[in-house]
Amino acid sequence: MPRARAPRIWLTNSYSYRVRDGYVELLGGYRLRIIGWDKRYDVYPSGDAILLFRDGKLILEVSKRVPKPAKYVARGVLAVDVNEKHIVVGNSQHEHRFETAVERALHYKRLAEYLQKKYSFPKYNAWLRRKGIKRRISRFHSKAKRIIEDWAKKTSHEIVALAKRHQYAVAREDLAGLVESLRKLPKEHKVSLLILSYRRLEQWIDWQCEKNGVPIIVVEPRGTSTTCPKCSSRLIENSYRNLKCPRCGFKADRDTVAVMNIEKIAISKMGGSLATPTAPQRTDVNPNRCGEPVSRPEGTLAL
Repeated sequence: MPRARAPRIWLTNSYSYRVRDGYVELLGGYRLRIIGWDKRYDVYPSGDAILLFRDGKLILEVSKRVPKPAKYVARGVLAVDVNEKHIVVGNSQHEHRFETAVERALHYKRLAEYLQKKYSFPKYNAWLRRKGIKRRISRFHSKAKRIIEDWAKKTSHEIVALAKRHQYAVAREDLAGLVESLRKLPKEHKVSLLILSYRRLEQWIDWQCEKNGVPIIVVEPRGTSTTCPKCSSRLIENSYRNLKCPRCGFKADRDTVAVMNIEKIAISKMGGSLATPTAPQRTDVNPNRCGEPVSRPEGTLAL
């Protein structure tokens, strides 16, 4: 039998509810005294609302019709490159890295899988008939999804806030092709979490840009991590995740190369010009997993 997790009522503005004199008046003559509310949105017209009962309190969630802010003229570009472990944000002068939440979410996916295997038999899945085990498995899967969703929201907010503070446009890769290529891989929990995290991050970055009036530019990802941003030659592998240009000698981390190329493509889409990277080379003191130092262009600093 279906049941509601939390009692709630959908209310239409002007017909089902209205706010007046510190009270919420509901259809049928009911009046609820308002204890407190966020006054930042009082100037905007109200839309539909949801009245729900949570933790012993009645909460009215009111939608507001907030106009879109006008997009400013960007002074530069903040490029976003994604991979399995990090989201790399920056340009030819600055760089910042955010850890992804895939490994944390994968922990709960594996716990769910462990319970499913433990309570399964060749002829039938016993966990489907045990409500307690089934509930725990469902909670583990939900926990993994919530971790990805929370990470995508917070990371996108930090990226867009950074771009807005410096009056940059946000440039990201079109991840549609990457997601489709991931779908062809073996069906594993890690693959499904990568697809979910990429899609949710993409959606939240776009939404945050619209909300804050930050220009957004989508670029084709082909060749962004294998093309030299200095002379446009094809890079060769120098060490683990470290590339070198055989023509001009440019060296950088694969993610740094991608960020610089995304910035270059975005600026060309904006109709501007990009100065050729001329930063001197340096060797990072942090070795890679093979024990070799990672070379990056001078100037890849944290924002």
